[in-house]
Amino acid sequence: MAKALIFLADGMADLPLSELGGQTPLEAVATPAMDSIAARGSSGTFLTLPPGVPTSSDVANMSVLGLYPEANYPGRGPIEAVSQGIQLADHDVAWRCNLVTISPDGIMTDYSAGHIDDHDSKQLMAALQAEFGSSELTFYPGVSYRNLLILHGAEFSANIGYRKPDSSQGRHIDELAWTPLDRSIETAHTVKFLNELFRATAEFLAKHPLNAGRTAPATHIWPWSPGRRPRLKAFSERYPGKTGAVISAVDVIRGLAKCTDMEVIAVPGVTGYIDTNYAGKAAAAIAALKTHDFVYLHVEAIDECSHEGNLELKLRAIADFDAKIVAPLLKAFEGEAVIFAVLPDHPVPVELRRHTRTPVPVAVCGPGIECDEIGVFSETAAPQGKLGFMKGDDLMRILLGKPAEISGQ
Repeated sequence: MAKALIFLADGMADLPLSELGGQTPLEAVATPAMDSIAARGSSGTFLTLPPGVPTSSDVANMSVLGLYPEANYPGRGPIEAVSQGIQLADHDVAWRCNLVTISPDGIMTDYSAGHIDDHDSKQLMAALQAEFGSSELTFYPGVSYRNLLILHGAEFSANIGYRKPDSSQGRHIDELAWTPLDRSIETAHTVKFLNELFRATAEFLAKHPLNAGRTAPATHIWPWSPGRRPRLKAFSERYPGKTGAVISAVDVIRGLAKCTDMEVIAVPGVTGYIDTNYAGKAAAAIAALKTHDFVYLHVEAIDECSHEGNLELKLRAIADFDAKIVAPLLKAFEGEAVIFAVLPDHPVPVELRRHTRTPVPVAVCGPGIECDEIGVFSETAAPQGKLGFMKGDDLMRILLGKPAEISGQ
């Protein structure tokens, strides 16, 4: 039976741009490897961000993996906590906690504090923990700006409205406040606690020497996407007799792997940005596909360039993904029984700098995949392909067959 590999290009889908002659970035870049998947197989589209769930990468990647986020989404904070091996107690509420830049007049100017490097981010998180850590809260460092805040105790609620920082650039913080989603004492207390912590940590960060002279200093913490300990079905339960592996630079994707008991394969030098170790990720995927039935190869860089609104870097990141990730894997398994799929998890139009719910293009080739007449991989061409419009676990059924048990239907 064929093995399967997904090339996941985070945030790659986009809109036509006048500066590209009406093409999208994906259409404007030469992508012979991705085009070859479309030419040798079938194309279609996939709704990764269905109505009623946040427009975030964890939701989108859950959709691609057939995990039905509409029914099973636990919040991004707890997924990343699992990735870090943090044991969440029953009453813990885990929050993703960005380091961000907010201007003196209250405008969110950078969701990533200038893509703060790991060294400085870890020092700042350690300083925050030393100053504010208590029986009620713990700060944990992650990768770059992607950190965690855990609130401990039954007095805290996860039922809080929030704003994603990467979708909030250019907006005033008065528009972005945390809001109670019910009338409970716990929810009201949590909002009050977060507001007080937000102000206190801002005063602390303003005085920290690591922020001196930075173009985009880490002026504030930004907690978002809270939740409690996840409970997702294991990959081996859904696909008995099969094994899965995940390769990614970021905690949220590694956390999804751990939540579903897939192997997380660490690659030295991965950053989640354009300077990531592409060669190392490709080599790891080649090795993983020899020992596993399914490999999920996730690359974050294109998403980050899109949120920056940096078209030049997005074009470069797409070209790198095609040449340094897709091409080596296709060559390594040429002639072997492997089904390849390529898709973004969601669009991030560089002009908007935020996620949209538009269905993404998909191309699949390999044993048992009928060919259509689509010869390139793009947002324009894919909807004309034989795969049609997909959602739920449609893609995983093509790759691995019908799951033994389907959550969320």
